[in-house]
Amino acid sequence: MLTIASEVEVLARFGRALADPIRCRLLLALREAPAHPSDLAERLGISRTRLSNHLACLRDCGLVVAVPVGRRTRYELADDRLGHALDDLRAAVVAVEGERACAGPAGVASPRLRAE
Repeated sequence: MLTIASEVEVLARFGRALADPIRCRLLLALREAPAHPSDLAERLGISRTRLSNHLACLRDCGLVVAVPVGRRTRYELADDRLGHALDDLRAAVVAVEGERACAGPAGVASPRLRAE
């Protein structure tokens, strides 16, 4: 059983992963299906280097895993429940405050993310 401090750390890691729009898009893409980095970079329209940095963050947060497939690596969500959690979280946030923009660190409203 997790202690309160452990539960807070787990939620903070999840929040850190969701704090960046590219990481959100990556998680949503991997929710649909596992993918190789080249496919993810093309789908998201970002460089492989930038993608690699975001995948490393998601791995460090424990949300995605790298699976060797021959000479290539495929990425997938670390647990199927994460896909359900993303769906539930998105639905809850939209239901509660779908029209509000969240203020960033300096009180500046962050751009709204479109659902993919």
